[in-house]
Amino acid sequence: MQNPPIADQSLAWLLASATDPVIIVDRAGLIALANPALEALFGYAQQQLQGLPVETLIPERFRRGHEALREGYSAQPHPRVMGAGAALFGRHREGREFPVEVSLSPLRSPDGQDMVMATVHDVSARKAAERALEESEARMRAVFETAVDAIITIDEHGALERLNPAAERMFGYREDEVAGRNISMLMPEPHRSAHDGYLAHYLATGEKRIIGKGREVQGMRRDGSVFPMDLSVAEMTLGGKRMFTGLVRDITERKQSEQKTQQLLQELSSANEELTNFAYVVSHDLKAPLRGIGSLADWLATDYAEQFNDEGKEHMRLLINRVHRMGALIDGILQYSRVGRVREAVCPVDLNRVLAEVVDLLAPPPGIVVDIAPGLPTVAGEPTRLQQVFHNLISNAIKYMDRPDGRVSVGCADEGSHWRFAVADNGPGIEPRHFDRIFQLFQTLAPRDRVESTGVGLALVKKIVEMYRGRVWVESAPGAGATFYFTWPKDSR
Repeated sequence: MQNPPIADQSLAWLLASATDPVIIVDRAGLIALANPALEALFGYAQQQLQGLPVETLIPERFRRGHEALREGYSAQPHPRVMGAGAALFGRHREGREFPVEVSLSPLRSPDGQDMVMATVHDVSARKAAERALEESEARMRAVFETAVDAIITIDEHGALERLNPAAERMFGYREDEVAGRNISMLMPEPHRSAHDGYLAHYLATGEKRIIGKGREVQGMRRDGSVFPMDLSVAEMTLGGKRMFTGLVRDITERKQSEQKTQQLLQELSSANEELTNFAYVVSHDLKAPLRGIGSLADWLATDYAEQFNDEGKEHMRLLINRVHRMGALIDGILQYSRVGRVREAVCPVDLNRVLAEVVDLLAPPPGIVVDIAPGLPTVAGEPTRLQQVFHNLISNAIKYMDRPDGRVSVGCADEGSHWRFAVADNGPGIEPRHFDRIFQLFQTLAPRDRVESTGVGLALVKKIVEMYRGRVWVESAPGAGATFYFTWPKDSR
């Protein structure tokens, strides 16, 4: 049956109504008709293509070959896709090229002429998507092939599908050797026997034990050796098929390092315990006879003073001073050894009060003024430690002062995340070559018989400040006094 209104319509009307770009070419290769969709696709105005060679729509480098192909099609016309899988391109009026697909159909005009009708589709978007997919696959392939960690994929039955080169090296198998075999072959017992049950339980219940989480497990190499590894598993669905991808990292070196660290910590704990015992021995077994020597020396110096000549009196004075120095040295060693061994309770410390107590305790001699800047901050720390820091810095400045109008100044500056404190004096100064040495244990710059010093004070200051994540240093020049700086964090956590 025919619908008379439609049968009466011309071919041009039907093509003009079509949304697909369509062109009709006569046997000579001239364009007999192009619908609006095709004119728009190639950038031509209405009727502008009529009568032009069809090669007008083809890039110039393909035109000569196209003429021969067109003649071959005219000899055996039949409906088919043009190009048989070859890449085809159209040429826009502005000269740019774009990929196309073309379907050919033979056509006979009412007056008996053989013609060809071609339907043209712009496939730029599809080709761009295909290129993007190819590039993505290439990137994923590069990641898979070059990854340092092992990558293994299995199906929902636990059968191995892919092993990247890192996995081949890690387990000692080639991918083609294990493809299709159960992944449990890479596990030691008892995990090997239990794996299929784990997988079946997950598929039945959805309860995740390792998928999407990651955990430490054990793997087994081809030679039977077992090694620790980090394993994380991801699930995906491809083409309706469930698959699992495992990312594996050999953590043998990390475990060995952890064991070594644990051993060192145990040794350190033992050493700390021995140090604690040593401190107990020092404080009791050494200081007791030292106190006896000191008492005896004081008694001799007092009761037999008239029987000593000047040389004897000097010897007794040196003896008593050295006994006191030895006691101070023992106290200093004990203080130094305790820093950092016991976790200290941190609390707000008002430095105005701490400095007042330190100056009062030191009782500076006449002729030396200790100037404390007003409005010192309250910091977080252990009060005794802060008192030790300021006590040692100020007492050093007083102890080594070599002029009658001595001055010691204590100041503070806000430097954002921390406070910077300064203890400055107008004493003899220090040569730059000694800047590092003075912070070492038992190091002094003046003879101990001239200036009583244990050589522990600045070492103790450095240890306390660094324990609180601060820094201590000195700036000085001979004859120009010295300024000791140290920083103290505002956040003591």
